[in-house]
Amino acid sequence: MKLKIPFYYHIILFAGLFLTFCLWDYGINNRLEMVQQTKIYFWLTSTFMLSVFASYLLNFYTFCSWFLNKKKILFYFLSIPVSLVIFAGVRYFFQEIIMFHFIGMHNYFEESREITFYIKDNFLYGLPAVILSTLSYLFWEFQNTQKQNQELLLENKKAEFQMLKAQVSPHFLFNTLNSFYSQLILKDDKMASDVLVLSDLLRYVITETDKDEAILSREIQFIKNYIHLQRKRFEDQLYLDFSVEGDYSNERILSSALIHFVENVFKHGKFNKEKETAVISIKIKDEFLEISTFNYNADGENYSSTGIGFTNLIKRLEYAYKNQFVLEKSEENNTFKTYLKIPLKK
Repeated sequence: MKLKIPFYYHIILFAGLFLTFCLWDYGINNRLEMVQQTKIYFWLTSTFMLSVFASYLLNFYTFCSWFLNKKKILFYFLSIPVSLVIFAGVRYFFQEIIMFHFIGMHNYFEESREITFYIKDNFLYGLPAVILSTLSYLFWEFQNTQKQNQELLLENKKAEFQMLKAQVSPHFLFNTLNSFYSQLILKDDKMASDVLVLSDLLRYVITETDKDEAILSREIQFIKNYIHLQRKRFEDQLYLDFSVEGDYSNERILSSALIHFVENVFKHGKFNKEKETAVISIKIKDEFLEISTFNYNADGENYSSTGIGFTNLIKRLEYAYKNQFVLEKSEENNTFKTYLKIPLKK
C-alpha cells in the first residue's frame, strides 16, 4: 500500500533543516563573515538545500516506494549510487548554472568542476539526503502499519460484537436442528439433507468466520452450502452458473473474503430469467485463487450501497496480502462484474 503523506510535512521538515543549517553556520561554525555576505550566503545555502530536497523527494517517492515497500532491500541499496549521481547533477544545475547566471559566481573552482571529481565529491554531500529520506519513509510506513493494525482490530471487534449478537445459544440451535434432522430422516430424506446443510452452514459461520484465515476447502464447501440453500429459497428457479476449477485441499486464504462476492450477487442480482443468468467462477491454479462474478442488477439496486463492506474488504486484503492481490469491479449496462486474485498460503 502506498503511503499517503501530506506534502507540506516535507516542506515543514526542510524549512526546519534550513533554519538549523543557518544557525549552525552562525553559532557553531562561526562563519559570521560568510553569513554577513547575505546575497552569496543565500544563494549557496538555498541552492544546496534545494538540491538536498530534490534528492530527498526523488528517493522517498521512487526508490523507497519501489523497493522498500516491496521488501526488495538489495535493489534499494543498489539504487543509492543512482540517487547520489542524481544529487550531483541537480546540485550542478542549481549552483554552477542557475547561481552563476544570476550572480556570476561558481561554488566549485574550474578544476574541481570536472565531472568525475564533482560526482565523487558530492557523494558525501548527497548521502544525508538519502539517509534522511529513507528514515522518513520507514517512519511513515511504521505509522501507517500501526494505523492499519488499529483499524483492523477495531473492525474485528465490531465483527465479533455483531457475531455475539447473532449467537443466541448456538448449542441450543445446533441441538434443535439435529433433532429436526433425526425426525425428518425417516420421513423426508431430501428435507433432512437440507436441514443438515443448514446446520453445517451455521456451524461454520459461528466457529470459523471470526478467524483471520480459513482453510480453502472449508470455505468453498461453505459457499456450496450457501448456494444450495439459496436454490431452495428460489424454489430451484435460480439461474446461476457456479463453477470451481482446480485442485485444492489445505491451502489457506483470508477468512470470509470469497463469501463477500457471493453474497452481493444474491443481494443485488437477477436470477429469474435464463437470459440473465448470473455467474460465479472460482479457479485455483499456480498457487493463486481467482474468483469472478457477473450479474444483472435488480431494479433499483446499486452496488455502491455496499461501499462500507467493500472498503472493509480492501483494508483486510491490503493487511493480509500487501500488494500481492488484484481486485477489480465494474458496472455498466445494468450489469455488474467483480474479480479478485489472491495468493494461496500453505
